[in-house]
Amino acid sequence: MKAVAYYQPLPAEHPEALQDVQLAEPVPGPRDLLVEVRAISVNPVDTKIRQGVTPADGAAKVLGWDASGVVKAVGSEVSLFQPGDRVFYAGAIDRAGANSELHVVDERIVGHMPSSLSFADAVALPLTAITAWELLFERLQISEGSANQNQTLLIVGAAGGVGSILTQLARRLTGLTVIGTASRAQTQAWVRELGAHHVIDHSKPLSEELARIGVGQVTHVASLTQTEQHYEQLIEALEPQGRLALIDDPVQPLDVMKLKRKSLSLHWELMFTRSLYQTEDMIEQHRLLERVSSLVDSGVLRTTLGEHFGRIDAANLRRAHALLESGKARGKIVLEGF
Repeated sequence: MKAVAYYQPLPAEHPEALQDVQLAEPVPGPRDLLVEVRAISVNPVDTKIRQGVTPADGAAKVLGWDASGVVKAVGSEVSLFQPGDRVFYAGAIDRAGANSELHVVDERIVGHMPSSLSFADAVALPLTAITAWELLFERLQISEGSANQNQTLLIVGAAGGVGSILTQLARRLTGLTVIGTASRAQTQAWVRELGAHHVIDHSKPLSEELARIGVGQVTHVASLTQTEQHYEQLIEALEPQGRLALIDDPVQPLDVMKLKRKSLSLHWELMFTRSLYQTEDMIEQHRLLERVSSLVDSGVLRTTLGEHFGRIDAANLRRAHALLESGKARGKIVLEGF
């Protein structure tokens, strides 16, 4: 089967950073689906692994943790899907990625695709929707409905993949006042379009930007990028007993003692945790994706596709990785078809 892989960490611009390869077709396990991949999207995890992980024994390493496609075959213990189903999912980081014509994935982390979306539109959602949902409702412990209408969520990096769906979830499903950050006119317009009540510029001091829109302090922060750069300002911006949730990988260690005076709580979100540890509640990601699919089809949520980079091949994926690494991507970068 066709696939895109790498053999050694190289800059995205290098012609061998990602290569077109031929690999053996995967065989599904008892709880696996064998999926014909129709579309993929690119996430920061792809670029981080490509830059920092050397494949074992010189083997080809396939990246890609967002896929949409059609179920071709199912394992002996599969009960949630059948051949022919249109599905979308993010996969597991300790298994081969989905940048390939065929892919195997555990049914417990897969959802039925929204019927109203194309494969390209749907594939922009899984990884970021799972991350945003778990961060908002499980880590920050926000409840759905209007109970939180006197509370405020600050989303740092609201124009990126996770921020684009988190903004929608917070605005459409909760009573929170949603403040998104973005530093360029184009990305600020995107965040407003997705439903943020306010948009501020994270390239300026956050306290000044919050004061500009008449906000003193916030109750919750979702820091999605460059946390170490904003850390001191986020602590200042949070009310006493506020909650701070992170998804990025700070370059410098964070001093958690600085959270003590205000009794601030710190929460990490990694959407791969359930599949990595085969947790008892692993199937919650299936249920979550089913809910997201329903919300899309009912018009509550929309795709976060930002740019379509054409067919799935090494050259287009190298371009996608380079754009993502530039920090200038808006929404999700999608590729479709082999």
